[in-house]
Amino acid sequence: MAVTVSLVALFGLVLYFLLRSGSLTPGAAFAAAGFGFFLASTGAAQPINEMAAAVIAAIPAL
Repeated sequence: MAVTVSLVALFGLVLYFLLRSGSLTPGAAFAAAGFGFFLASTGAAQPINEMAAAVIAAIPAL
């Protein structure tokens, strides 16, 4: 739960700054989609949460 809330905050901040700068790139689209999925908790949110948890778990191994 804490990871999901943190990711929502992270995606929200990234989206805010990308929109404020006026750039609409694939990165901005990814941030918006990620923010939407985590925020809305749709049926696709569970696989995205699992993928994010796997990436977060893999970071210390780098």
